[in-house]
Amino acid sequence: MEFVYNRGGHRTTKKSPFKVVYEFNPLTPLDLIPLPLDTSFIHKEGASRSEFVKKLHERVRNQIKVYATKSNRRRKKLVLNKGDWAWLNLRKDRFPTKKNSKLSPRGDGPF
Repeated sequence: MEFVYNRGGHRTTKKSPFKVVYEFNPLTPLDLIPLPLDTSFIHKEGASRSEFVKKLHERVRNQIKVYATKSNRRRKKLVLNKGDWAWLNLRKDRFPTKKNSKLSPRGDGPF
């Protein structure tokens, strides 16, 4: 499940988490096996590749900021002042006072 999640695209970044980190999507779980220690497989331009990954991370970070501002545009900012009334909803399973039973009363309150 973790592999599928990390390989799937996300609407926020338009990329998969695996692609954000490694800049490619693996095709199968076999792509995740370690590479041989042979030096012919080592990337010769490591500095340029690391710069590319840093720029990719910056683009993803900016995409997340754009998505956050678009999605938060319609939300109202909630400001509570001292003395304001607020509705409190506590579930019994989070704060048990006695043994839970399906025959226990379901209602809470008044608060």
